[in-house]
Amino acid sequence: MFPFNTSTFLSRGNKHRSAFILIGFFLLYVVWNLKGNMSDQTLDYFTGPSGIKKRDAAEVRWSHAVNSRSRLTEALAGPTHMIEADIIIRGRDPKEPIMAHPPDTDSDITLKEWLEGVKTHNKGIKLDFKSLEAVSPSVALLEEVLTGPSRPVWVNADILPGPGGQARPLEPQAFLSAVTTLPTHTVLSLGWTTGWTAGIVNPGYSWDMVRGMEEVCRTLQHPVTFPVRAALLVQSFSQLTWLLQQSDRYTLTVWTGQNDKFTLHDLLPYRNMFDISRIYYDLPDLLRTELSMT
Repeated sequence: MFPFNTSTFLSRGNKHRSAFILIGFFLLYVVWNLKGNMSDQTLDYFTGPSGIKKRDAAEVRWSHAVNSRSRLTEALAGPTHMIEADIIIRGRDPKEPIMAHPPDTDSDITLKEWLEGVKTHNKGIKLDFKSLEAVSPSVALLEEVLTGPSRPVWVNADILPGPGGQARPLEPQAFLSAVTTLPTHTVLSLGWTTGWTAGIVNPGYSWDMVRGMEEVCRTLQHPVTFPVRAALLVQSFSQLTWLLQQSDRYTLTVWTGQNDKFTLHDLLPYRNMFDISRIYYDLPDLLRTELSMT
């Protein structure tokens, strides 16, 4: 029978406990960093002495349909933080990504020229894809021109049918297989096709719609923002609340159609329910400013 040495046993036990503690801290560190890499860093980029004063996504200002040289010059010189533009493939030779919204088929600026113009300015960008054929060549240009890790880059497409939507969404897996090659700080803006008609009761985002979207997004490694139509928010509160609760990677981006009708009070339940850093408001400046003061 071997002699039992109590001090040796305790010493080995302490070493084992120390090893388990170190492994535990290491795993927490890895998980924390993965969480940080997958969360939306847009507000971090704009918050500071020369930017917005607090982590309130309602403070972020937007320029829309920046699809020409003149609009790009105006947006780069202005006070907005995020510049949004639409991308299609030119309808004639040379077939390349250009900045235009259907039914337009041509533009005075290509995506490559647009990105070169943005590169020297302190702006974030949101690129809205209207066709699958434009995605892969655009992603290649993004990787080539915007190599820095800090600038907010959002890529947007409607990938599922939504309330009142008549347009055909982009095929989800085809779009995601192309854009998920982008760095993990890239924000994927994934929406539903929608419609809104005055004078009738418009349906909101259904449970099937939000569950279908969450199923698509749950395994992604990128932060995801869901563009949601302001005029459909009141009737979708339970569904969109549930969707946001599924992951810290998720945010909402509230937008409006030109003729949509809604009120500030329609937006307040979301502002009161969630951290103000998790809901962006791509709305007219007057309404967005009023909302940020609530």
